[in-house]
Amino acid sequence: MSRRAVQGAIVMVALIGLFFLLREHWAHLAGSWVYLLLLACPLMHLFHGHGGHGGHGDDTGSSPSETKVS
Repeated sequence: MSRRAVQGAIVMVALIGLFFLLREHWAHLAGSWVYLLLLACPLMHLFHGHGGHGGHGDDTGSSPSETKVS
């Protein structure tokens, strides 16, 4: 069995489990969705990938060919 097939099976089982979990606990989750949303904001800020900002500190704005030799 290929790795992609195993990953697909794991994702499908997780989605089915999530469906049944939400179905059973929807009554008390629906009452606290505002708090879950407010909790998600700082968590997304803390754990969001920080790789898309470019090279901080390393890039001075000029390439080596543009530097002037005096």
